[in-house]
Amino acid sequence: MSTPILLAWSGGKDCLLALQRLLADPQWQVAGLLTTVNRNYQRVAMHGVQHEVLRAQTAALGLPLVEVLLDWPGSNEAYEQAHAQGLVEARMRWPGIRHCAFGDLFLEDVRDYRVRQLGRENWRAVFPLWGEDTAALSRRFVAEGHCAMLCCVDTQQLDAGYCGRAFDAALLDTLPAGVDPCGERGEFHTLSYAGPLFRQPLKLRRGESVLRDGRFQFTDFLLDNSRLDGHAAKS
Repeated sequence: MSTPILLAWSGGKDCLLALQRLLADPQWQVAGLLTTVNRNYQRVAMHGVQHEVLRAQTAALGLPLVEVLLDWPGSNEAYEQAHAQGLVEARMRWPGIRHCAFGDLFLEDVRDYRVRQLGRENWRAVFPLWGEDTAALSRRFVAEGHCAMLCCVDTQQLDAGYCGRAFDAALLDTLPAGVDPCGERGEFHTLSYAGPLFRQPLKLRRGESVLRDGRFQFTDFLLDNSRLDGHAAKS
């Protein structure tokens, strides 16, 4: 019998690949997705994706969503309390669930933090992609037909001009040396919107780009139901 598992969900490419890996493994049954949302701005924490886009995304993937609402600004203690409450909600919805997966790839300190954080709540962390070669993983994402856009760029690690671009072979070909092709060190974050796991692609249009905190470039993507082309985000 498959073990129920929750997946920490940012909306980006790595958690999408983690979802694909879990769905293909008979050991696991993905019960739902867990996302941290900035309560003040109604956006996914760090990625800056709008709440309505997040909900459209998870609906297109056919999975229920558990939202962890965070106030901004907030402390790490407040985050951990909210996250623990999200796990309580998950246990109420899916009695017996005690595993949560993450799309982390190679940062040991991040992995250790996840393990400790979940352990305090008697949960176990699972890392389906851990140790994968990120160059090969990024190319496989593109080759398999997954589609994503860069929605946030750390301008101290990558030029702001990359923000808003499609995560495709052309982008991977031009990434500077030292930038991880999966953005694992926080160089960039992505928004997945179409591909083999989606029941239907999201219809998106590009919004404005804004530099925040003098460092992070965000590009907004908005739902655009007036467009018939599901890959409208590329225009």
